[in-house]
Amino acid sequence: MQERQLFEYAVVRVVPHVEREEFLNVGVVLLCSGQKFLRARFDWNESRLAGLCQKTDFNELKVYADSFEKICQGGKEAGPIGQLGITERFRWLTAARSTVLQTSKVHPGLCVNAGETLDRLFEELVKLPEA
Repeated sequence: MQERQLFEYAVVRVVPHVEREEFLNVGVVLLCSGQKFLRARFDWNESRLAGLCQKTDFNELKVYADSFEKICQGGKEAGPIGQLGITERFRWLTAARSTVLQTSKVHPGLCVNAGETLDRLFEELVKLPEA
């Protein structure tokens, strides 16, 4: 039997008007240090986002998400933050900020397979059930 390992995750949200505190879950970022795993998954349901804010700039959001994913991967392409260790990158990504792309509080758990756990959380917290 494989050993369960500690993981941490946060939900990534689009907050078009920070003063209104309305948001839509668009992704999940998950860290499992024991498996050297740091990844994010996104879903850009443009009709849902347009319902929240008709002036949403989807291209700008996708650029932000691309940066998010590059930081998860690390390396020079991700800039100075990408040079940090995975735990420090996760802490930087999940730090409180007042921008259009924000994260929830960080939540812990135990998993055997971090990739499968990311997929499950993404399905539960971001994707809409099929009609």
